[in-house]
Amino acid sequence: MNSKQASKTVLRGVTALGAVGLLCTLTGPAPLDAQAAQAAKVYAISPSDKAQGAKAHPELLAEFGGAVTGAQASYVEQVGKKIALQSGLSNTAGDFTVTLLNSPVNNAFAIPGGYVYVTRQLTALMNNEAELAGVLGHEVGHVAARHSAQRQKAAQRNQIIGLLGSVLAGAVLGDNAFGQLGQKVFSQGSQLLTLKFSRSQELQADQLGITYLKRAGYDPRSMATVLESLARQNALEAQLRGGTSETPEWASTHPDPASRVRTAMTYAGNSATGTTNRDVFLSRIEGLVYGDDPKQGVVDGRKYTHPVLRFGFEAPDGFFMVNGASSVSISGTSGKAQFSGGRLSGTLDSYIDTVFAGLTESDQARITPTAVEKTTVNGIPAAYGTARVQSSSGTVDVVVFAYDFGNGQAYHFVTLAQQGGADVFTPMFRSLRRISAADAGSVKPRLLDVVTVKAGDTVQTLAAKMAYSDARVDRFLVLNGLQANAALTPGHKVKLVTY
Repeated sequence: MNSKQASKTVLRGVTALGAVGLLCTLTGPAPLDAQAAQAAKVYAISPSDKAQGAKAHPELLAEFGGAVTGAQASYVEQVGKKIALQSGLSNTAGDFTVTLLNSPVNNAFAIPGGYVYVTRQLTALMNNEAELAGVLGHEVGHVAARHSAQRQKAAQRNQIIGLLGSVLAGAVLGDNAFGQLGQKVFSQGSQLLTLKFSRSQELQADQLGITYLKRAGYDPRSMATVLESLARQNALEAQLRGGTSETPEWASTHPDPASRVRTAMTYAGNSATGTTNRDVFLSRIEGLVYGDDPKQGVVDGRKYTHPVLRFGFEAPDGFFMVNGASSVSISGTSGKAQFSGGRLSGTLDSYIDTVFAGLTESDQARITPTAVEKTTVNGIPAAYGTARVQSSSGTVDVVVFAYDFGNGQAYHFVTLAQQGGADVFTPMFRSLRRISAADAGSVKPRLLDVVTVKAGDTVQTLAAKMAYSDARVDRFLVLNGLQANAALTPGHKVKLVTY
């Protein structure tokens, strides 16, 4: 957890507004034709682009858990530079910086200056090198078509930057006005560079990515197959959450994602040819951490455990959690919450006051708790305050519950619920506890394992080896891009998730 970001609006609010990646939109209006896509003017990387990208790069690394290093990252970099060179932004591979991010979120994006990113989680979902090239080509296509510059101009006109409410308040009551709670205006850094694109821009980036695949000798149909895998993964995640509509915005899809898949396949051509390098890809990504990295804390159902910082808590029944580099988002139909931490330089009272102040926009009346009550939770000194806020959809209770972990370190929850409904979070507040060294040592990462199908292996027998207690078959099928009636071929390689 990044304690320096504790009492401020986290960058995840910006990501929720739409990372530059594939996940922004899974459908759109009538597709641009091939001629229009080819006619998109390409702008070479300029010195100002390089400066802008270099400034944003560290912020994005911090937001997405840092960079993965080693052979897997080198392979992704190699593929990324190969596809980026097809864009015309530069003829020099060294002008591109391709980063494999240590994030459990399915995402990819690019920013001006030659910076291209993909998370290890999205990489693990892919099934061949052409799909990886297609995703990275899609992101480079956004930059080549200057989409981010167009979105920045709109953002500057409308002052739409990142806001905590997009993660917390906005989804509680479906109230965009109350979503202004927690709004913070940032400088023109990584936030402006990662704003959501329009549907037509997403489709144009799909087509540019397919064009780059063809130029590089890859099978251009891979853009459609990776889009299909992403849509299926998002649907599976929604199913595992119990069908709730409270889907994190980075994972949102249109009800008909198949339309974008069909559009991509049509543009690629059903008879298209090219390499996929499937076995090479699988061998090079084997061993990637899948899901949460224990160094960033681990979500397991309703339980969150941080083995490095040595604490854990449980979300309320019926809620789900999304882990981030600097915070944990907790979502349910009756409320929203966020858990993060910060430096404790004074009392818990002043810490709580600072957190409330961070939820108030500069030109709005400051949100203050009616009182701050002191308590103890599992031997940890704690305090909490509640504020009642009027919104156009009704009255909402905002609670900040903070804990003094000693040595100048504090952690806190911020929760939002309809008036009188904050008690739903009481079990969560009371569940925070320190964990022993033995408990911390028992937390193991899940890893991507590539195995060769043997005679007699079936979907069911291999899925039984997945490191999950639920939906093993569904997880296995989606991870490998297989349908329910798939018959496995001996000698064929497939992915598993194991401890």
